[in-house]
Amino acid sequence: MSFHITAQEARIEQRDGHTYLLARLQREDGSWNDAIFNLDQIIGNEDGHFQWGGQNFTHSAQDIRFDPKEGAAEQPILRAMLCDRNGDYYPRDVNLTEIIENVNGEFAPKF
Repeated sequence: MSFHITAQEARIEQRDGHTYLLARLQREDGSWNDAIFNLDQIIGNEDGHFQWGGQNFTHSAQDIRFDPKEGAAEQPILRAMLCDRNGDYYPRDVNLTEIIENVNGEFAPKF
């Protein structure tokens, strides 16, 4: 299920050179679990663009930020300035519902 619908207090934190997604996620039985997921395990940077299935986007990103309920549709959007192969930075974003879901109170990649 889409994690943002069953999440509370969603946010990102940077630790040890990685970007983590944290939230309280609802389990199938209705209880809540404090979940954490390393976004660098499934998101990379391919020449200045977010790459699904890649790794370690944090290493070539600046100004990483997250809005758990952006816009009228209240979508969880990750934004960053990503470096291309020439060393130039560009603003990029990714909707995390497209690549992450809630599986019984835990974050899980959709692929």
